[in-house]
Amino acid sequence: MKEAIKTVEVFCDGACSGNPGPGGWGAILRFGGLEKEISGFEPMTTNNRMELTACISALDCLKEPCRIILQTDSQYLAKAFKDKWIDKWQKNGWRTANRQPVKNRELWEMLIVHSQKHQIEWVWIRGHSGHPENERCDQLAVIQRDNAVQISMTKPQKKTNAHGCY
Repeated sequence: MKEAIKTVEVFCDGACSGNPGPGGWGAILRFGGLEKEISGFEPMTTNNRMELTACISALDCLKEPCRIILQTDSQYLAKAFKDKWIDKWQKNGWRTANRQPVKNRELWEMLIVHSQKHQIEWVWIRGHSGHPENERCDQLAVIQRDNAVQISMTKPQKKTNAHGCY
């Protein structure tokens, strides 16, 4: 008898200090009574990259195909799949409706691979509205963003001339 596919809840969020700037991400995975928190940072990134990275990192934790209810406060992320932006981008050679190259293409391509493996329901939730899991993901992302800020402050910075050249 075939085992039923597992349903996993995923919550994710990103944070950035400046855009671009130091950034962090956080995610929660929940299956049955088990819950796992994950988080990380990048010293120089954008908020959208952190939103996408939180999602990818959570999906990377799953070892088998699952039904996923993925909740994010990023309309950019949710609408890309719910409103089929990603299909249009691919059809247009990874160009937006304005014919500009799609930013973060390599991250979108990773999400496409995950969406082919899993059954993902994309759910947009309003950020900073008291949603407990979203608030916790935001806390994780901010902690990691602050770690990225600390690391960038301790690294020697390259000096530039008046034109910004090294």
